[in-house]
Amino acid sequence: MQTTGITHRRPAERRRDTLERLATERDLWVSTAHPDHGPHQVPLWFLWDGRAVWLCTSAASATVRNLREEPRVRLALPDTADVVLVHGEAECFPDQKVPADAAEAFAAKFGWDPRAEEGPFVYIRVAPKTVRAWRGEPELRGRVIMRAGTWLE
Repeated sequence: MQTTGITHRRPAERRRDTLERLATERDLWVSTAHPDHGPHQVPLWFLWDGRAVWLCTSAASATVRNLREEPRVRLALPDTADVVLVHGEAECFPDQKVPADAAEAFAAKFGWDPRAEEGPFVYIRVAPKTVRAWRGEPELRGRVIMRAGTWLE
């Protein structure tokens, strides 16, 4: 692993950088598991509302099937040089029962409203319990920036 030019950020800097990425990026990897079918990973669009990550996918997807059996989920932003991993528990909302503010914010960000589609969709809310963030080996120590749902200082 190359470490040239990587400096160690303080927890406040990591938190600020992580929150900026959550607010501006479009895609993340969603990892779920089912007791009978095993692990499943898929990229999905996401919205950060300041407290939780919102996703949306087909009600018939393996992601939804898995989360209904096992709500623990891992989310990862797609950059191996600037890692952000979010662990939490998912809460599923049928598209017609999702909080309106979340659905409207999702539609505004992506120009697509799943509630208007013919097939059923499920919105997934993930409130982070643990967040890890690091840029290369120099930042492995101290990579946990949220624990038990509380940002660390």
